[in-house]
This record gives sequence, structure tokens and C-alpha cells, in this order.
Amino acid sequence: MGGMIPLGDASRRLRRWPIVTILVILLNAYVFTRELIYGDQFIYYFSAIPVYIASGLRWWTILTAMFMHGGWLHIIGNMIFFWAFAPEIEDAMGRFRFLLFYLTGGIVAMLAQVAASPFSRIPNLGASGAIAAVMGAFIVTYPRDRIKTALFFLFFIRITFVPAALLIGFWFVTQLFSAGQVSRNVQMGGVAYVAHIGGFLFGVLTARLWMSSTPRRISSGNW
Repeated sequence: MGGMIPLGDASRRLRRWPIVTILVILLNAYVFTRELIYGDQFIYYFSAIPVYIASGLRWWTILTAMFMHGGWLHIIGNMIFFWAFAPEIEDAMGRFRFLLFYLTGGIVAMLAQVAASPFSRIPNLGASGAIAAVMGAFIVTYPRDRIKTALFFLFFIRITFVPAALLIGFWFVTQLFSAGQVSRNVQMGGVAYVAHIGGFLFGVLTARLWMSSTPRRISSGNW
């Protein structure tokens, strides 16, 4: 079993601390502790359930579900990907615009998932759609940046540098393939791949509109 874990952008230095990125991670961690304490009832109440949203009910869960996760691996994986790409996008957009972009991307992603399975009663939760929007913004803003990445296969791990366009592009293709596989099944469930795709396309198509200034390349010398 193998895969890739992005660890961060090795091609630039930030101009300012990624305060919003850090606060989003802390908020996700805090909500996850609430899930551990209050259990399934808490998760069900704040998760987005497509059939309710499609019926015009519980619209507020589109926002709350964005800060919830289905387990330790879910939240750790999401926050690793978020930390790898979000600081640079926050730096390019500015803190307030980045926060609005992140929330809007998450909402668009969740609505895409609801549109794909409007009669589903399976709770949808997680920051994946919003993070996908950040990754979409990154691939059009800094496609040539080198991402420090951990490549692993079984017990073998290697740290290398992968072009952002290649790494994120590969991730997006896997989402398309996985969504296609899920759509062939009778029961829609598991990972919300349509949300990932919807969030990513939102980031790709709108990233430039959110930029506070033209992103500039600042080499860190780590090539």
C-alpha cells in the first residue's frame, strides 16, 4: 500500500503568519473534541444530510458540517493537506478574503454533493470540500512550486519534491475515478468524492478573483 503526503511548499517564503489557516485547524480540532465527548448524537445533529437540505431543511448544517470529521485519520489527513497548501493561498489572498474563499468553497462543495445524491440520508461531514477548493486555487496560482512530499510504499518512506501541478493533478484524477466508481454502486455512501470535485473546480475557476494582489515568487532556496 502506497501514497503521497504533502508536507508543504518548498519554493517560497510567506510574507506573513497564516493566522486564518492556524485558526481553522484549531477550530476543527476543537469541534472534533466535542464529537469525541458527545458522540453520535452530536455528529448527526451538526452533519449535513442531503435529503433534508434538498427539502429546504437544516441549511445551517452546510456550514457546521465543514468543521466535523468522521475519525482520527479523517481529521489528521485533512489538516495535513490543508497545512501543506493553505498558508500560501492565505498569503496571496489576504486573511479576510481567504476566510471567505474557504467558507464559500466548502459550501459549494457540499451543495455539489447534495445535488449528486439529494435523497441520501447518510450524514456528510468534513473539511475536504473546502480544502479541495484551496488545492484548486493553488494549482492555478503556483503550479510550478515544488511541494515537499513524503512518498511511501509499505514500510518504505522517501522525502522528495513534487511539482504542485503534478501532485494536485494526480489527486484530482483519483477523485474523478473514485466518483465514477461510486456512481456505479446502488448505494451512495463513504467518501464524498463529488464534494471534492465541486470544491476543487470552484477553486480553479474563482481563485484569481479572490487575490488581493498579483502573487509573486519568493524562492526559499530549497530546490
